[in-house]
Order: sequence, then C-alpha cells, then structure tokens
Amino acid sequence: MKRILLRSGKSPFDVVPVEEALHRDVIATNAGNLIFSDAAHKILTVPGAAEVVSNGMRTDLGAAGRINEEYDAFVVPLANAFRPSFEGSLQRLTRLISRLRIPVVVLGVGAQAGLDNDPARLKAMEPSVREFVSAVLERSASIGVRGEFTAKYLTDMGFKDVEIIGCPSLFMYGDRLKVEKRVPALTAASRIAINGSHSAVRYGGLEPIITGAHARYPNLCFIGQNITDARQLHWRDVDSSAGRVRQMPTHPEHPMYQEDKVRVYVDPVTWIDDLEEYDFSFGSRIHGNIAALLAGTPVTVLCGDSRTLELCRYFEIPHRQLDEVPSDVDPARLYEEADFGGLTGNHRERFDRFTAFLEKNGLENTFTHGDGGEAFEKKLGSLNFPAGVRPWIDPDLASLTSRFGWLQQRITELDTNNAQLKRELAKSRANAKAAKAAAAALPVPSIYRRARRAVGAPLRRALKPSK
Repeated sequence: MKRILLRSGKSPFDVVPVEEALHRDVIATNAGNLIFSDAAHKILTVPGAAEVVSNGMRTDLGAAGRINEEYDAFVVPLANAFRPSFEGSLQRLTRLISRLRIPVVVLGVGAQAGLDNDPARLKAMEPSVREFVSAVLERSASIGVRGEFTAKYLTDMGFKDVEIIGCPSLFMYGDRLKVEKRVPALTAASRIAINGSHSAVRYGGLEPIITGAHARYPNLCFIGQNITDARQLHWRDVDSSAGRVRQMPTHPEHPMYQEDKVRVYVDPVTWIDDLEEYDFSFGSRIHGNIAALLAGTPVTVLCGDSRTLELCRYFEIPHRQLDEVPSDVDPARLYEEADFGGLTGNHRERFDRFTAFLEKNGLENTFTHGDGGEAFEKKLGSLNFPAGVRPWIDPDLASLTSRFGWLQQRITELDTNNAQLKRELAKSRANAKAAKAAAAALPVPSIYRRARRAVGAPLRRALKPSK
C-alpha cells in the first residue's frame, strides 16, 4: 500500500477539544487551511491502495531521512504561499523538500497581490519562490496552482510545468457540486452568514457592510477563521494586535459578539454541517464561502486581493471586487444577482483536470480508483466533533467548569514538567560538581612533565636547522 505524507494541521479524524485545539493551534492560524487539507486527505485515501498520514504542519528538517524511508510521496496543499509574510516558512519547506528522494506534489499554491494583479510586491522574494518551485519540479511532473495570475507569475519566471487546478477543497465530493437557491429571495427572517479577514474589515471597506447587514438581518452570523478570532470567542483574549481590533465581530465589545452571533470552527465537518442551515453566505473569506458551497448554500465572494479573485474566476464562483461594492450593499441584492450555472455546470470538467494532474504525478484518487470516499465519510460520521466556538457570554457553571477544568489540567502538567526539569537540573549540577572535583584531583604537574618529555625531543629535532 502506498503511504502518503500530507502537510496538514491535523488528520480529519482527530477529535480535539476546543481548548486543546486553540492551545496547539491545529488550524495553523486559519481554519480555512483545514478545508483544503481535509479535502486532499479524502481525495487521496484509496482503501487498500493508498493511506494518508498528516504531518501536523511540522517542517522538521531532521525528519527527511525518516520520510524517505516510510513514505512514498509528500503532498503539499497550499494557499497563498507566495507572499512576503510566508517567505520564512517557504524557505524552510524548500530545505525539507531538497532533502527528500520521494515525489513531492504541490496542490493549489497561489501568489498574493492586490486586485490589480501587480506582482511587484513579490519581487524581493522571487529567489525564494524560484528555489521552492525548482525543488518541487525536480520531484514531480508539474506544479498545481490556484489560477491564471499565479500561473503567469511562474511562467514569467521561466517555469513551464505549471498547471491551473484550483483548490482541492471544491473537489471534496468529487465531480458532484450542487448549489442552488433554496428561497426565491432573502427576507428579514433569512439566515445569513458573513465572513471577513481583519484586513478587509480594517482597511478594505468591509466594516460598514457588516454593520449594515447586522442592522437589516436579525439572523445574521459572522463566521471567523483566525486563531485570534477563536481565542477571543472562547477565552475573551484580546492580548494581541489583531485581538484588539474592536471593529471585528469577534471582539468581546462588538454587538454581534454580545448577541451570540459569531462562530469559529476547528473542524470542517461541523462548519459545513452548520452552513447547510443558512440561506446565503457572503464576505471576503474564500474558504469560508467554499465551506458554504460544499454545504450547498449560495455565496457571493467579496474579493479583496488576487488570491481570492483568481480562484473565483477559475471556479466561476459569484463574486464582486470589494473595492467596488457600495458600503450599504444589501445581501438580498447579492443573492438575487448570484448565478451558479458556470460553477456547477463546468465542475465536472475542472474535476477531470484535477484528477488528470494527480495521475500525471503518480497519485490515485478515491473517486476514480476507490470507493468514492464512502469509508472516509463513514468514519467521519462515527466521531463526535466539538461544536463551533461561541462567544463566552454564558455565566453558567458548566461554561466555567469546562474552561477552568482545562486550565487546571494544564497547570498540573506544567507543575509536573517543572518538577522534572528541577530534578534534571539538580542532577546536572551534581555531575558538574563531581567532574570539577575529579579534575582538581588529577596530578596535572606530573602529566605535564610526561607530556613535555614525550613531545619535546621530537619537536626539538623537527625545529633544528638542517646542516
């Protein structure tokens, strides 16, 4: 059986309590990462033929030898990896890949620029991108990118084996993607999900859109994605620059927080399940809206940069450029204008292109070669995942017990670790003291004389001028 190592925050089957998930940051700063990594996990799991193992997002350079011995391929689903803030991580990933002798397959990597698609801001990190892509292409037939902008970015550098495959997230159910409007029009009673990044809220013009929708629609819910958002909801933690942004609905002082109209999910399965109950989703988060599409819920993406724009164009997802959307836009208007004909009608063609890319790179998929993901879904359905993280506004004892119980456990673990460290330190000090005493007892003068006699005569002969 082929064993595939997958770069992902956690396995889809890892049930992690909320407190532990936030402590370990299993979402790798953004819950959207789990949408495409879980999809890749399902797609590549072929019962009896291919097993997928999550690496927990670790880029352990020392593990290269073990990876070469234990796995047949390393698969790396990525999002907007070509961006300055990710350069250090990209360089480290490149160093790991360079030590691997097995195939390395990259799924859906993207370059991030503004809506003008100007790659000038990426110029400084071009050497890092070149090294990464070169290392990958030495170990695979081609590299899969999100859309046209990233493809052009790499081909302009001279790379030829570049294929546009979109993002694996939208292929979670294979060639099936059913999205349709469940109601003729949105009303004040409609359930609407809105999403957005900190940058879109602070600088992109999303804040007044959220405020307006909140005033019009009582059943509006903001769905955050960042680890900061989740910690604000569960712990009321604002001890970070992002956490202090009061315009975000995840901030404890925001009206939507106080009204329990905010959620963050640490598992895609609960995220998608909950979105099935909504009539519409919109906002600047691409994977927040993809989660809704996987639930069959209509969306409109408000694109704030090239990474969301190129993916929307490739998959024909209804979208608008955020800088062109009126601040008082009504979600009902977006819902009315959204057309899903291209998204669903051309999905099979895009799926075939994606699976052809996998086959070219030596990877089978569960829909063509396996059980269509049946065993995967059955196992997922047997597990009890935590519900979406909600604002901490409950004064009840159960809410306090859960949180303080976890804190007490952590304190106990820290005390145990500290005691162990103290014992090891005391032992090291004792060993050092004993070594010092032994050194002091050595007959140093006698040793010195013997050493001088041993090397002195040969040294004098070597230095004596020749006649």
